[in-house]
Amino acid sequence: MDIVLRASVMFFLLYALLRLMGKRELGQMTPFELVLLVVMGDLIQQGVTHNDFSLTGALLAIVTFAFWALTLSWTTYLFPRLKNLLEGHPRVVVKQGEIIRDNLHRDRLTTDEIESEMRLAGIAHLSDVEWAILEPQGKISFIKRSDGTARQRDAEDGAV
Repeated sequence: MDIVLRASVMFFLLYALLRLMGKRELGQMTPFELVLLVVMGDLIQQGVTHNDFSLTGALLAIVTFAFWALTLSWTTYLFPRLKNLLEGHPRVVVKQGEIIRDNLHRDRLTTDEIESEMRLAGIAHLSDVEWAILEPQGKISFIKRSDGTARQRDAEDGAV
């Protein structure tokens, strides 16, 4: 029972830590951050199982983590009002070709990161973006302008 209690405490500690890290950090990790997570996993294992190296101890820890993950998943499914609290919500970072700086600041994003993600999505100009939305998982979704207003503005500026 001690392992179940320690695994529960570690689960919620990790959950809170990942929520505090922010969306963007989860969506794009550096190699160092990946190694750090692996090392954290080993440290967590030591804290959860302590000196219990038995198969039963490991199984109890894994089942406890899986139980809490499923419980939170079902909670957000059954109670949609809790979804924003538990998983976060999408945040608009570009609207009609204009960057919303307050939202960038809130999620610790830079203009360079937005532009890099735009290029990866095949978008050359900020004026071509109707919406850019930072999803709860850390990815940025882009919706291109479809009415041709960005192209007209580029043509007026002399750019093609």
